[in-house]
Amino acid sequence: MVTLKKTQVKVISILIAFVFFGSVVAIALSQSSMLGSANAASSSSVGVIEYRQVLSSSKTAMEADAQIKKLAQEAETEFNQKSAGMSENEKAQYYQQTMARLQQKQTELTEPVVKEIENACKEVADAQGLEVVLRKDAVVFGGKDVTNDVIKKLNK
Repeated sequence: MVTLKKTQVKVISILIAFVFFGSVVAIALSQSSMLGSANAASSSSVGVIEYRQVLSSSKTAMEADAQIKKLAQEAETEFNQKSAGMSENEKAQYYQQTMARLQQKQTELTEPVVKEIENACKEVADAQGLEVVLRKDAVVFGGKDVTNDVIKKLNK
């Protein structure tokens, strides 16, 4: 069985939390019907957005990210306090439970952000007569960049 020092567990916990948040956002983006469509090639009016820029400019996304970081720190503190007298096996089980709770909370905080961005994209697309909005990195050529319009809509 692998024995970990407290500092190693802390570092691993924080890294896993950040990787998980990034993964949740990536999964949500890849499953978003607003941001990718097989019919896009035949569409006459296509909008494109820099999704990372939208995400980093969204007040809601920044607030969710701050909450997730705070929760990760709290989870780490709680884990360190409660696992102090536990065996390695008990620590491993408790660690898994703690990470599961943290992952669930991250999902709860991330889903509304993705939905808010999707809604803003839809509203901008409707207002500008666009049939589809794609991620800019998925488009080789063309498309109307509506990134700034989406950001303005989000931060109203």
